[in-house]
Amino acid sequence: MYHGGGGFKHTEVYNMPTWMRTFHIKKINEHIEKKNKEIEKAQGKTSDPSTVHRPNIKPSSTYNF
Repeated sequence: MYHGGGGFKHTEVYNMPTWMRTFHIKKINEHIEKKNKEIEKAQGKTSDPSTVHRPNIKPSSTYNF
Protein backbone atom coordinates (compact mmCIF):
# COMPACT_ATOMS: atom_id res chain seq x y z
CA MET A 1 0.00 0.00 0.00
CA TYR A 2 2.81 2.43 0.80
CA HIS A 3 4.39 2.23 -2.65
CA GLY A 4 1.15 3.42 -4.15
CA GLY A 5 1.73 6.74 -2.37
CA GLY A 6 -1.33 6.46 -0.15
CA GLY A 7 0.11 4.78 2.90
CA PHE A 8 -2.17 3.27 5.53
CA LYS A 9 -5.42 4.50 7.02
CA HIS A 10 -5.53 5.19 10.74
CA THR A 11 -7.97 2.35 11.41
CA GLU A 12 -5.77 -0.12 9.51
CA VAL A 13 -2.72 0.78 11.57
CA TYR A 14 -4.71 0.88 14.83
CA ASN A 15 -6.04 -2.64 14.28
CA MET A 16 -2.74 -3.99 12.92
CA PRO A 17 -0.67 -6.29 15.17
CA THR A 18 2.46 -4.69 16.61
CA TRP A 19 4.82 -7.08 14.83
CA MET A 20 3.24 -6.18 11.49
CA ARG A 21 3.52 -2.43 12.22
CA THR A 22 7.23 -2.72 12.99
CA PHE A 23 7.73 -4.84 9.86
CA HIS A 24 6.11 -2.20 7.66
CA ILE A 25 8.01 0.64 9.36
CA LYS A 26 11.33 -1.15 8.73
CA LYS A 27 10.46 -1.83 5.08
CA ILE A 28 9.37 1.77 4.51
CA ASN A 29 12.59 3.05 6.10
CA GLU A 30 14.68 0.73 3.91
CA HIS A 31 12.80 1.94 0.83
CA ILE A 32 13.31 5.63 1.72
CA GLU A 33 17.02 5.15 2.52
CA LYS A 34 17.55 3.31 -0.78
CA LYS A 35 15.71 6.05 -2.65
CA ASN A 36 17.79 8.78 -0.97
CA LYS A 37 21.05 6.98 -1.82
CA GLU A 38 19.99 6.70 -5.45
CA ILE A 39 19.17 10.41 -5.55
CA GLU A 40 22.56 11.32 -4.04
CA LYS A 41 24.30 9.01 -6.50
CA ALA A 42 22.47 10.64 -9.41
CA GLN A 43 23.44 14.09 -8.17
CA GLY A 44 27.04 12.95 -7.87
CA LYS A 45 27.59 14.01 -4.29
CA THR A 46 27.24 12.76 -0.76
CA SER A 47 25.58 14.85 1.88
CA ASP A 48 27.64 16.14 4.78
CA PRO A 49 25.39 17.54 7.49
CA SER A 50 28.25 19.54 9.06
CA THR A 51 28.76 21.58 5.88
CA VAL A 52 26.70 24.71 5.37
CA HIS A 53 26.29 25.79 1.77
CA ARG A 54 26.02 29.50 1.19
CA PRO A 55 24.63 31.17 -1.89
CA ASN A 56 27.13 32.23 -4.53
CA ILE A 57 26.20 35.92 -4.48
CA LYS A 58 28.76 38.67 -4.65
CA PRO A 59 27.35 42.09 -3.75
CA SER A 60 28.08 44.81 -6.25
CA SER A 61 29.41 48.22 -5.35
CA THR A 62 26.18 49.91 -6.46
CA TYR A 63 24.45 49.16 -3.17
CA ASN A 64 24.96 51.74 -0.45
CA PHE A 65 24.76 49.85 2.81
